[in-house]
Amino acid sequence: MNIGYLHAAAAFVLWGVLPVYWKQLASVPATQLVAHRVIWSILVLLPLVWLTGAAGRIRAALATPGVLVRQGVAAALVSANWLGFVWAVTHDRMIESSLGYFLNPLLSVLLGVFVLGERLRPAQWLAIAVAATGVAWLAGQYRHFPWIALYLAVTFCLYGLAKKRTALDALSSLTVETLLLLIPAAVFLALEHTAGRGAFGSRGGWDEPLIALSGVITAVPLLCFASAARRIPLSAIGLMQYLGPSIQFLLGLFVYDEPFDAGKLTGFALVWTALAICAIDGLGRLSAATRRS
Repeated sequence: MNIGYLHAAAAFVLWGVLPVYWKQLASVPATQLVAHRVIWSILVLLPLVWLTGAAGRIRAALATPGVLVRQGVAAALVSANWLGFVWAVTHDRMIESSLGYFLNPLLSVLLGVFVLGERLRPAQWLAIAVAATGVAWLAGQYRHFPWIALYLAVTFCLYGLAKKRTALDALSSLTVETLLLLIPAAVFLALEHTAGRGAFGSRGGWDEPLIALSGVITAVPLLCFASAARRIPLSAIGLMQYLGPSIQFLLGLFVYDEPFDAGKLTGFALVWTALAICAIDGLGRLSAATRRS
């Protein structure tokens, strides 16, 4: 069996169960958790950079203005996505956050149209229309627009676009992004500590060790994903990516008892139907291309 499939499964399962980790730190402000994620991630990434010999590529990236701007945009987007996700999980919005990652592939299709000039096939237009209907339905069921789902989907889509336009490998790119966020994160945490609001070092118990683990839980799934992307087809990764939000959805429903009734199920079913239409269309085109080759 291609080990890439195991690495992909590991990445998406880890991302799926990540809310359990953040739930243990629900009493810590999401802004502090994201800042700590940056600090502790760099402590994990720098040894990996040294071991893999990526330091030269990172120095070159930091000295190239165009690359630096693109990585800065990616850094801003990924930190915004992290903040929204952590806030959603620690405020009992796990099911709604899973909706954002279910919507992500469909928004990526739209992004391809409006930013990259791609043309949609009829099945893709149908999928987007069905998904939009589902989101509109959910807005009525939640009695508010599902903004956290759209926020997570949009920030992650734009992050994917920014990553698509960089020539750096996964480790180098993530390290540059984290280095760009390091000073703002450190300054923010220092100000919080000075004001007496800092969580790290003032609570005792399990909070400090769990916060320190944030670097590992950030780096490991990303590195697994990078390994999978080099070894297995993109179409396989596209199908396996639904493992993450599916696990989040089930955790929110069965473990954390978040409210979910028949009305919300209808909205989610519409979104899942849209994803199925896209998946079937993509698999059909892949099969046709394989037969022609």
